[in-house]
Amino acid sequence: MIKITVEDANGKQKLVEIPEGITLSLMEVLKASGYSILAVCGGMALCATCLVQVISGLESLPPPNDQEMDVLDNLPNDTQNSRLSCQLRVNEEMDGMVFRITGEN
Repeated sequence: MIKITVEDANGKQKLVEIPEGITLSLMEVLKASGYSILAVCGGMALCATCLVQVISGLESLPPPNDQEMDVLDNLPNDTQNSRLSCQLRVNEEMDGMVFRITGEN
């Protein structure tokens, strides 16, 4: 099992367990776990309504692709640890990471 911690907009943290070997994005896992993620563009890296902050473990993630960087660069409150959850494929490297949901919901 891959275990990540997710902090919602109210600051409440919850452990989310994800089976290894799935091919879902973090956005899909968050939605399936009951988090209110709009994902207006359907995971196409266009809207930033699935934005998360990586609180712990950023170094384990691959760098953003060009399309994700274009969206992140245009956000007024973008930080170096902001990522689009639709662009993050869940894998074993995420075990132990902490994410804060910051997208519009």
